[in-house]
This record gives sequence, structure tokens and C-alpha cells, in this order.
Amino acid sequence: MNFKNIPPVVKNLLIINGLFYLATIMLKNQGIDLNELLGLHYWKSEGFYPHQIVTYMFMHSSVDFTHVLFNMFAVFMFGRTLEQVWGSKRFLIYYMITGVGAGIIQLLVTHFRLEMLYSAIPAEALELIIKEGYDVIANGQNYSDATMGSINGMLNGATVGASGAVFGILLAFGVLFPNTELMLMFPPIPIKAKWFVLGYGAIELYMGFANNPNDNVAHFAHLGGMLFGFILLQKWKKDRGNFY
Repeated sequence: MNFKNIPPVVKNLLIINGLFYLATIMLKNQGIDLNELLGLHYWKSEGFYPHQIVTYMFMHSSVDFTHVLFNMFAVFMFGRTLEQVWGSKRFLIYYMITGVGAGIIQLLVTHFRLEMLYSAIPAEALELIIKEGYDVIANGQNYSDATMGSINGMLNGATVGASGAVFGILLAFGVLFPNTELMLMFPPIPIKAKWFVLGYGAIELYMGFANNPNDNVAHFAHLGGMLFGFILLQKWKKDRGNFY
């Protein structure tokens, strides 16, 4: 497809995410961590700023090209169809709300998990994390103690990526085009969009509750994007004349 024929919002999302990814790599070589400045931090972290609830969705890990590649591939594959059906304004509203909603869910889940973990370590260890944990993370390190490291990662680590909004896009595609057949990569078999979305959501739910300490994926942010997308679709669906 000619790049000129891509709908404007999808096109600009691809460009903006690509530019921020390149800027992250270039500035990191200059000692500036753009993900630290624009990635989403827990609200009690020294690194938290309100703008991050929006900016985080345009950032991606500079050491994992597949992160930005697959997110933008999904925006291109499914987002352009939604933009053509809804129009640019409605698609942009949907994208931003699902992305921000995903960030909100991520913050809430982080809050509840931290509250449960605080009682698992001595008060002096928690005080140490609060005092110096942000600098430890900023230097690319973490505590060797598993519980302290987990707490510090959630308290002072940054969440980045468009995945929340991407999962919102997948949910919308599955709702609007439930019987459209998609071809999986592994295994290479066809599957209807509705089953693909339900299956993906179930996997994310399982992985979120599994809470693997070595898993750096924000599974509940993905589910948050789907949740906010579902709520928004239901709201729009009440007015069928404007839903499509």
C-alpha cells in the first residue's frame, strides 16, 4: 500500500512513534534517558509527572525493536480499518482514551500490589527503597533481594509502549468485524477476529495474575486498554446512527 493512502491519524501515529523511538536511541548516547522522562511512573515515585499518563504510550524500549515494530504493525493493520470506518476524529479519540485508560489501570494495579508487598519487608528496608530506590533504578541497577527488587521495580520503574491502545484497537476490530478471518503466525492457521481477541484477552488475564517476577510486560495495562475500549464502544453503540 502506498504510504500516502494510509489514513492521517494512523500515518501520524506511525511517524510519531518512530521519531520518538529514534530520539530515545540518539539521546541515550548523550546520557539522556527519554523513557525515564516520558515513561509512566507510579504516582509516589520521584520520577512521576502528570504528563506521563499520555506520553508513555508514544515511548518504547530502545533495546527491544520488536516492541515498537509489532505495536506499529498492529496499528497499521487494524487501526487503518477502524479509522476508515469511524473517521479520523473518532479513531483518535478512541486511541487516546484506551491508551490513557490502560495507564490508569496499570497505576491502580501497581498501587494494590505495592500495598500487599510493603508488609513483606522490614520497615527499614522499605525506608531505604523510598530514600534511594529511584537513583538505583536510574543507574540501571536494582536490589539483589527479590522482594526489595520487586517493590523498587514497581515503585520507580517506568511503563512504556502503545500496547494498551493497541489492545483497545484489537478489541474494537473484534467487535466490529467479529467474523473476519485473521492468519496467525504461530501456528499459521486462520482464526476469526472475535476468537482471537477473546483468546488474547484470556492469556493476558492469566499472565497478569500469574505475576511472574521476571515478566516485564504490563499485562493489566493491556487489559485496561481493552476495558476502556469496551466501555467506549458500548457508549457509542447506544447511538447506532453515529457508531459506524
